[in-house]
Amino acid sequence: MARTVFEGIDVFYPIVPDFAWLRRLVPLGVKTIQLRLKDASPERVRREIAGSLELCLEQGCQLIVNDYWREAISLGADYVHLGQEDLAEADMATIKAAGIRVGISTHTEEELEIALAAEPDYVALGPIWETKLKPMRYGPQGLARITEWKRKVGRLPLVAIGGITPERADDVISARADSVAVITDFFTHADPEARVRQWLAWADAVRKVPLD
Repeated sequence: MARTVFEGIDVFYPIVPDFAWLRRLVPLGVKTIQLRLKDASPERVRREIAGSLELCLEQGCQLIVNDYWREAISLGADYVHLGQEDLAEADMATIKAAGIRVGISTHTEEELEIALAAEPDYVALGPIWETKLKPMRYGPQGLARITEWKRKVGRLPLVAIGGITPERADDVISARADSVAVITDFFTHADPEARVRQWLAWADAVRKVPLD
């Protein structure tokens, strides 16, 4: 059996800070993308999510909205990603009643227990390697941690994030991650579009590898 996406999320997806980046990358053939807006006004949040949803619908791309679950519900998104702090403040009953699928970030065993208690649709683990995009409270998790997390979550999809490059990505999948989320590797690259095309070629190859 060949590898497939899980519930619409591809084996690779970029995380972008705004609609301008999303507009640059989605037409390249990206199948999943996460919009991670920070410190934006309510008007901008709604405008960028709405524009992202429209573009992703046109291009056949799955949008994941970071944090803004209320806006995601009202604008018709179907995936939300929550950090631990956002999860603590989120109304999970309302989110699930709206039919929205949820991914949750984890870094420690305690956070994983909290995430699993919320019955998410996928769990993210990071940073796998050191990342310089922003200061991190947690050190690198490493490949063994991916395997440990996958054993704990079972059939629940596992997303790996943090310091992952195309050269390291095969090891991440071999460690039993289901998907790789990427920010720094393309965001700081001299030619981000070319780097994303390289990632898309990697994803195409991974989908053809039979599952164990």
